[in-house]
Amino acid sequence: MPVVLVEKQTPQITLVTLNRPERRNALTIELMSELAATIDDVAADSKQRILILRGAGKAFCTGLDLQEAAESAKAHASAEIVARLLLALAETRLITIATVHGAAVAGGAGIMSACDFVVAAERTKIGYPEVRRGLVAGLVMTFLRRQLRERDLRELLLGSELISAERAYEIGLVNRVVPLGELENEAQKIATSILQGAPDAITNSKRLIEELWSTSFREDIELALSHHMKARESAEAKEGIAAFLEKRPPKWTR
Repeated sequence: MPVVLVEKQTPQITLVTLNRPERRNALTIELMSELAATIDDVAADSKQRILILRGAGKAFCTGLDLQEAAESAKAHASAEIVARLLLALAETRLITIATVHGAAVAGGAGIMSACDFVVAAERTKIGYPEVRRGLVAGLVMTFLRRQLRERDLRELLLGSELISAERAYEIGLVNRVVPLGELENEAQKIATSILQGAPDAITNSKRLIEELWSTSFREDIELALSHHMKARESAEAKEGIAAFLEKRPPKWTR
């Protein structure tokens, strides 16, 4: 079964679905590689303007597949494909709309944050609990610092608790919160509004928003990758991931 489903809804809109519902769409190297390639493939079609991203099953995405992440041989490859995927989302000329439900956690919340728009279903849980696994949510930080006040950024990353979709809306992490049954319709409303704009003007506006920052997404992610990898290879990460997989509290040394 393919881990990424692609449906061209119209000549201008493509729907992409994360398709590991049995694992709540946990991110493997395979899934992330296919998603990054899909984004590039859709963008290569000059008629395509909008990519809507969703998750199959009960949740949008619960982050990295920690069973795979626990394999030291795959640590570098996994971190590098996370960086590649986030850059693919950030740098694509397409307008990206994430429709999230159930849970958007850790890497799943990172993918969400890298999109241009986020529509969240009521009762969705969102958060970045990486520090509870001995990890650093470095790769997503470039998006969060653009979107949030510093106080809210610290609360999300250092407090590491999951928040409600409604709280995410209050702090500016998502654009809209709707009932689950309205998720797709709300994304279509946003797409319809975007399509009223001139294609090149939309693309150039998106590019200018990025260029007005003192550092680029790419520069930020390259710096963050070094911090992320240092944490990935640490004793804390080994213990944090093991504790998560064994469903027990982690035993930090201090």
